[in-house]
Amino acid sequence: MSYIKHRADESLEDYLETILMLYKSTGQVRSIDIANEMNFTKPSVSVAMKNLREKGYITMNSTGYITLTEAGRQRAEDVLERHTILADLLMYIGVSKETALADACKIEHDLSEESFDAIKRALLSENSPSKTVECKYHPLKLISRHINFSFFSNKKHIWAIIYLTDIFI
Repeated sequence: MSYIKHRADESLEDYLETILMLYKSTGQVRSIDIANEMNFTKPSVSVAMKNLREKGYITMNSTGYITLTEAGRQRAEDVLERHTILADLLMYIGVSKETALADACKIEHDLSEESFDAIKRALLSENSPSKTVECKYHPLKLISRHINFSFFSNKKHIWAIIYLTDIFI
């Protein structure tokens, strides 16, 4: 993959992730909301929205409200999952929140599917400690997620119970 294509995909994923996060927090998204959240100019966001429409990731109604298509939602959810797990992992091992969030944004676009799946499996492995972790990873700073990992095993199965509680702050 060329560097330019990679950067374009990264930008596309950042826009999709932002649209999803805004929608989850407010229930509606306009280009101006995206521009404000990402600290971009309205014309830059308009060009990006045109590209996302052409790729089939969003639709925009006559009043300017943006909706993710099924393909757009799936890609945004995938990026958000990567961001969330990577940021939580970094904070869990002692990285400061600010650095963990910044680094997760960088890593989420470059990490292979194989490596990401291995990280997820490792977090739910039999050797993972039972621990409660408070992670405030959310880019919009609206959710504090409390995660409680409990692991039970017998000779044949490992049971992982994960309790997630979203608290809007």
